[in-house]
Amino acid sequence: MASLSYYSYAGVGERNRQRFWYSQAVRFGNRIECAGQGGWDPKTGQIPADINAQIDQAFANVDLAIKTAGGKGWSQVFKVRSYHIPLDDMALAGMVRNLQKWCPNHQPIWTCVGVSRLGEEEMKVEIEVEAVELDQPDIRRERAEMDIDHSWAELGE
Repeated sequence: MASLSYYSYAGVGERNRQRFWYSQAVRFGNRIECAGQGGWDPKTGQIPADINAQIDQAFANVDLAIKTAGGKGWSQVFKVRSYHIPLDDMALAGMVRNLQKWCPNHQPIWTCVGVSRLGEEEMKVEIEVEAVELDQPDIRRERAEMDIDHSWAELGE
């Protein structure tokens, strides 16, 4: 049965784990989910003022978080959620440009939301993703087998 394993990359990932008590990624079975990644430099924590620079770096940070959890990166991402201040044409264009760059062979599902505040004052974008390794055992199959076994136990009582 799969268990949860938590990961934080060196630099900002480890600092945020200590400071805010959260991890950058969690792996369970063949799935990896990432906490919201901002456009910070992963070593220094510096956040550029430019929205396109933040979006570019947030995509790189997602890739780093997935790889820190043992994944292969954006090629495994199937779901994206992005949060923006402001949500405008420039932000959308930056997201599309990066999706095309990082996911050239597939089009993950994407939810895009405008918000009034993110985790750090300077942040203009935050990106969460869900990824899957298709060559790994499927945790859902394990769970389904558990549920089936459990239902048989109930019927036998």
